[in-house]
Amino acid sequence: MKFVVFTLGCKVNKYESCAMMRKLADNGFEVSDKLEYADAYIINTCSVTAEADKKSRQAVSRVLKHNPNAMVYIMGCSSQNDFMQFAGKPNIRLISGTASKCDMLDNIMSGITPLNEPPCLIAELPKRYEGEPIPFPAKTRGLIKVQDGCNNFCSYCIIPYLRGRSRSRDIDSILEEAKIQAEYTKELVITGINISAYGKDIGSSLSDLVRALSEVGVRKRFGSLECEVIDEKLLSEMKNGGFCDHFHLSLQSGSDSVLKAMNRKYDGKTYMDKVDLIRKFFPDAGITTDIICGFPTETAENHRETVDFVRRAAFSDGHVFVYSKRDGTPAAKLPQVESSEKESRAAEISALIAQSKKNFLSQRTGKVYPVYLEDIEDGMTVGYTSNYIKTYSASGKEKEMANLKLGEIYKEGVKAYE
Repeated sequence: MKFVVFTLGCKVNKYESCAMMRKLADNGFEVSDKLEYADAYIINTCSVTAEADKKSRQAVSRVLKHNPNAMVYIMGCSSQNDFMQFAGKPNIRLISGTASKCDMLDNIMSGITPLNEPPCLIAELPKRYEGEPIPFPAKTRGLIKVQDGCNNFCSYCIIPYLRGRSRSRDIDSILEEAKIQAEYTKELVITGINISAYGKDIGSSLSDLVRALSEVGVRKRFGSLECEVIDEKLLSEMKNGGFCDHFHLSLQSGSDSVLKAMNRKYDGKTYMDKVDLIRKFFPDAGITTDIICGFPTETAENHRETVDFVRRAAFSDGHVFVYSKRDGTPAAKLPQVESSEKESRAAEISALIAQSKKNFLSQRTGKVYPVYLEDIEDGMTVGYTSNYIKTYSASGKEKEMANLKLGEIYKEGVKAYE
């Protein structure tokens, strides 16, 4: 019997899907993460935006195109948020949420999932970190989940309600997995729902984790951080511990009044001070970000403040989002910005980010970087520098670390040469 585990959303979902694939394979099933023919499909859903919910619902139709008679199992944030949106869809055998994903496989594998009455097993959100099987070895960069949940409750975000409170994985368990994954990959990506909260619930800290991982002899990078966690201790540990000089710091807005309405825990000056501190320790750092445009109550002047902030910060890249109303969050009750205005503001910020990225790449032409070559695209080997510049090499070898000189801008990055 063959399972496909289809994943939507974040790196944490991807990690959890890989752990489920490992458990299925260990129990004798054929598994894949590609949309192809299978007897059964597990859809690991996302609910970070309304569009993510829509894609999660559409995934049912997508998998059934490959096998109209397949058994379909739903889990993840979207079903945690609203399981009824999946209840009437064809071939659904089970609907669960974000908790105990790997444990739900026991129900699936035991066959207690009748077609005519799909059980809805939305478990209580856990208070402590749930362990998962160590995922399949990484095909490229290895993911390691170190934390789950979030206590921030940003006014626009529904994820804390779906993932629960922040809970950290113990360092010994992380280190054990990191050493295993390091046998198959040359780079590890540390991921979680809110990595910056790591350790607060178990008497540890992110700096402690970085120090422990320094004994794992491969390149490491963080998936995403909040600016408040950046300090000299953490940056020093990262510099000495083989961590990449790439920092994804979610900004969301360059306006202090909007940040306050968002219930973010910093202001613009604090964020910019952290950017300056990063560049003091890592002068060549790539600093990427997330920005939400058209947040409720955001005025034209607030938007101009974000425009000015983006220009000053000189980001190496970024993700720009149009605000997505999420029922159940405080921001959903605030006066909303017109859709056309949100789109216009997002287009302007996107253009600024694109120019900032172009400047970042141009300033590094001719420099030599170690690049972890991961995949093949357009007949070239594709990889990333430590500061997260995507490179395209005509001569590099897949799954190797190579010293490459950066050349002209190409597609999403640069061409690189030995």
